Amino acid sequence: MSSSNDIHGQYRGTRGELFPLAVTVALLTLVTLGIYRFWGKTRIRKYIWSSTVGDGDAFEYTGTGLEKFLGFLVAVVALAIYLGVVQMLLFFAGLNYGFDPSTPQGLLALNALIYINILALMPLIFYAMYRARRYKMARTRWRGVRFGMEKGAWGFALRAVGYTLLNIVTVGALFPLANFKLEKYMADRSYFGDAKFEQGGKWTKLYGAAKHVFIGLVVLILGVGVGGATGNEALMVIGTIVGYIWLLAGFVYYRVHSFRYMTAHRTLGGEITFTAEPTTGEVIKIYIIGSVLISLTLGVFVLVGSLLVGAIMSMMPFGGMGLVGVVVVVGYVAALVFSGAMALIFITQPTIAHFITSFTVHNAEALNDIQQRATETGVDAEGFADALDIGGAI
Repeated sequence: MSSSNDIHGQYRGTRGELFPLAVTVALLTLVTLGIYRFWGKTRIRKYIWSSTVGDGDAFEYTGTGLEKFLGFLVAVVALAIYLGVVQMLLFFAGLNYGFDPSTPQGLLALNALIYINILALMPLIFYAMYRARRYKMARTRWRGVRFGMEKGAWGFALRAVGYTLLNIVTVGALFPLANFKLEKYMADRSYFGDAKFEQGGKWTKLYGAAKHVFIGLVVLILGVGVGGATGNEALMVIGTIVGYIWLLAGFVYYRVHSFRYMTAHRTLGGEITFTAEPTTGEVIKIYIIGSVLISLTLGVFVLVGSLLVGAIMSMMPFGGMGLVGVVVVVGYVAALVFSGAMALIFITQPTIAHFITSFTVHNAEALNDIQQRATETGVDAEGFADALDIGGAI
């Protein structure tokens, strides 16, 4: 129930403002061979944060492109040393990429080597995820008060590796447990000013949110399994399509409803509570409309490019290949830039806006008692997340 002591989230960003910013960032990133992405992501974050408003006060993002770039360079060096050590250990153990893949033994050894390298990177990936979230928290302010997060990246990484292995052993049956425990680990180490967040609730309650994921998996497995066993190709195709679509919708349903549950059982300072009411239908609608618009845009680029190539070849059948190459490259870059910008304004921004506008803070008067938090130290500016290419999210 809404009251005068509640704060309802607002999002004031517009497509008209974000689109030119997104296109500019994409073009500069391409021109600088990816270097500008650190500054570009910072500009986009500043826009989205400043468009998020609660009780008339906008959020503020204080991160900089330079600290992200320097953090990336440090992370690249650290990763190079780490991977070098891993390869040396594998070499001394007799494992290297010199195996002959044409033999069963060589193929098995190569596959084992690949999986060992993936497992070696897994702790760093989870470590990077925690550090990236900590950095964003440390660089976010609201009402002039800093958010923050305690150190704990290695603890998160070890737990995440353990839960990942548990999910593999149980064929995904315990993924709600992993999701709940890892989110709780991060939430319980998060602050707004000197007030601490606490995540309550029970992980078993997330099975209701995960029901469509499991139904989709069952439909997919039964369709492929029964269809393959009976030689019924139609059943296999239908089962695959229906199961895959159901599975995708199920993950959206899980994301929405797990967010609602976790939000409703999270507190700040023991007094402030929250609710969120995003809907699965609205999120799916956003993705469908955005995907259609992006596909139409790419279709227009392909059509225009084909017409230009045809016109050039008709006028210069023997000497226009160089110009055709230029048209193809320019068309590809333009399609890449505009499709990325459209994904940001037609999918990412509307999804963020939907979640924000469904969010409510209860007992907001208690926010007045919260004191400023000291500046965070030891934050690596998402360097490992960028180096491992898992820092693409806003």
